[in-house]
Amino acid sequence: MTAAAIAAALAAGQAGAVEIVSGDWTVDVGGIVNAYATTVSCSGDAVGGPALAGRGLGCSGESSKTSIGNGLLPSGLITKFKTSQDGLDIGGTIGIMVHAATDSGIAANSAVDVRQAFFTIGTAEAGTLKIGRDYGVFGANAILSDMTLLGAGAPVQATQRGRVTLGHIGAGYTYLGTYGQMTYTSPVLGSGFTFTGALVSPVDSGLYASQAGPQYQAQLAWSGNGFKAWIGAKMQHFADAGAGTGGFAETAGEIGVSYANGPFGFLANYQEGKGIGILTDGDQGPVKGRNYLIQGTYKVTDKLKFGLNYGESRNKDDNATNVALNGSFKSNTNVTAGLYYGLTKSITLAGEIGDTRSKDYLGNTAKMFGGSLGGIIFF
Repeated sequence: MTAAAIAAALAAGQAGAVEIVSGDWTVDVGGIVNAYATTVSCSGDAVGGPALAGRGLGCSGESSKTSIGNGLLPSGLITKFKTSQDGLDIGGTIGIMVHAATDSGIAANSAVDVRQAFFTIGTAEAGTLKIGRDYGVFGANAILSDMTLLGAGAPVQATQRGRVTLGHIGAGYTYLGTYGQMTYTSPVLGSGFTFTGALVSPVDSGLYASQAGPQYQAQLAWSGNGFKAWIGAKMQHFADAGAGTGGFAETAGEIGVSYANGPFGFLANYQEGKGIGILTDGDQGPVKGRNYLIQGTYKVTDKLKFGLNYGESRNKDDNATNVALNGSFKSNTNVTAGLYYGLTKSITLAGEIGDTRSKDYLGNTAKMFGGSLGGIIFF
């Protein structure tokens, strides 16, 4: 499944979704269900901060762990609606997500994650305005093109139990986030360019609090002949949340390229900035960071695809702030090899193995080796 197909599936379910027409309105009901058996083993040194390979996160406090739960995507029911009124194209999406694995066999599994609840207004000539809650703009191409979106990627046990695995979040890119937002996307401009700009509800992070201004995100993308290239940026001001640490401005940039045409596929994405965070906005405080992800895939047959990718997320600053806030955390890396088999047009079976390593500036290294086996259906 291509990145474009995955994006469409996340927004509206597959083409085979149930369609209801009433008057001028069309409502499509579709969704996602997936589960993966994951097993991991953790070794090496203790590393502080967001160490994905450490026992605390990677193995949920143990030296080894097994779960059967969601992969990088949750399961969910996704409803899309659309109509035309007064010359305007109107639409929207509501996505209600759930997880599979918990730490209890008797407790109610009732947590609901409403990642998407937005409507759109636009025309083919003027572009589209989106209002509501949805995924962010910055980082979207990286995660949508990540082969482990159909699998598990880094099978971090502390997140899979009660949520999802991490793919390359924290080891290749910072999570794109889900925000309240007002986002404009232009029509396709000359030679295949599109522009997207977003005013995003600002977020708090640890010791730091958002202020009056919004977060800003923007992206300029080009696509053609199987290629896609993009540059993006985001910015938010964080204020001291009362801990005497002072405020800072999160400023981050991104550049990437992907190719998907015929049997071969390729992805390269790079992010860097102050306050970009390892997992999410500002989670390392005013520390400079960088992320990169490189991926190659090959379709052995029409149904079977092999892929290999490698990513790193790293704090570039080894300073007093990093020592105090993040335990001198340095980096997470993950390499994943995966096989993806299209059993039908709706079901993909996936098997992955991967190695995750976390380091600090004190010379310590934590290691996590893991694998996953399962499948996903889009309907």
